[in-house]
Amino acid sequence: MARIKITVYGRVQGVGFRYHTRKKAQALNLTGYVTNKPDHSVEIVADGPAGQLKALVEWAKIGPDRANVERVETEDCLPINRFDEFVIEY
Repeated sequence: MARIKITVYGRVQGVGFRYHTRKKAQALNLTGYVTNKPDHSVEIVADGPAGQLKALVEWAKIGPDRANVERVETEDCLPINRFDEFVIEY
């Protein structure tokens, strides 16, 4: 089990990015959260097997149809707590 933090920049708020991220993460059996940040980026923190996490990163580089992803930053994190599901944080 690994944890990754993904920060997505571009036109990623107001386009359903969080909803579609949760849907994709759930399909990949990942746990964690997605949230909008004050700088207009989207932050994703996800736990799961490395292969599924990589698939989520690749998806985040494109995002949903109305998004315009300019760049994606990733950071490996220590899973110091445990998530029960993948949720949208408000």
